[in-house]
Amino acid sequence: MKIKVGIAGGAGYTGGELLRIIINHPNVEIKYVYSTSQAGNQVHATHKDLLGETDLVFSNELQEVDVLFLCLPHGKSKVFLEDKNISETTKIIDLSTDFRHSIEDFESDTSGFVYGLPEFQKDKIKVATKIANPGCFATAIQFALLPLAKAGKITDAIHISAVTGSTGAGRVPSDTSHFSWRNGNISVYKQFTHQHLKEIKATLKHLQPSFNQAVNFVPYRGNFTRGILASVYTKFAGTKEEAILLYKSYYKDHPFIHFVDGDLDLKQVVNTNKCILQVELYDGNIYIQSAIDNLLKGASGQAVQNMNLLFGLEEKAGLRLKTVAF
Repeated sequence: MKIKVGIAGGAGYTGGELLRIIINHPNVEIKYVYSTSQAGNQVHATHKDLLGETDLVFSNELQEVDVLFLCLPHGKSKVFLEDKNISETTKIIDLSTDFRHSIEDFESDTSGFVYGLPEFQKDKIKVATKIANPGCFATAIQFALLPLAKAGKITDAIHISAVTGSTGAGRVPSDTSHFSWRNGNISVYKQFTHQHLKEIKATLKHLQPSFNQAVNFVPYRGNFTRGILASVYTKFAGTKEEAILLYKSYYKDHPFIHFVDGDLDLKQVVNTNKCILQVELYDGNIYIQSAIDNLLKGASGQAVQNMNLLFGLEEKAGLRLKTVAF
């Protein structure tokens, strides 16, 4: 029997990416794609690449489903769940920021939402009923730091610079996301104040209770559409061999994390649910590069990964996606 799926907010970028994955997922049946703005229109009229892939039509009515994905704008998911009569048996996977506050206290939070970073707490996700999907920058950066925190080896300030594609700003154009401004341009934004710092610090503190170091994060807007490349460094007392062993041991049971010895390119992860890491040592610093696709491992792909865990499926089901080589 297939998992019955509903998607709320299916007209945006994350909703479109989610559809591209689950229309070919072997264990899923899509019952509805909810959108008040597009109700009655065919899905492929909005997501034009899905022409010939699906005959689904956007709906403004809900049905009984096993799992509901919320791909709504930030601030709208909480209101949606309050206004709609959602069955208590329906599992919820929210891709917005609305319920990520549940990471503030992992043990006593009462919202019912579990922070959905599988490489951080896979076993807890498996028995959850509600998942708060992590942020895209937070995902890429945490992959660079989780093994260090787990081993209690973060002893100094952390320095991060990371660049993201324009799709991270959502489908509705803004002054800093439309083509004329973004093309041939690069800019810093929200330096040292980015909202994903909250998630990053909370998980590090959970893994390493003594953690109280500064996390200095400078994000960049890139002149490309998708992907995140993060460069992270901090002090490290050990050899490169010890560092590599630390990272590979931590991620040995996580099928989407891969390592490269040489150069790392963003195109290696675009259109996949992978994270690729490069670990090096320079003058007493450990330097980690982390690359993900912001719309997949940073959003919709990770949401499907969480669904697979919730329903006891193979973790990679529906997520064997091929990147573009050129």
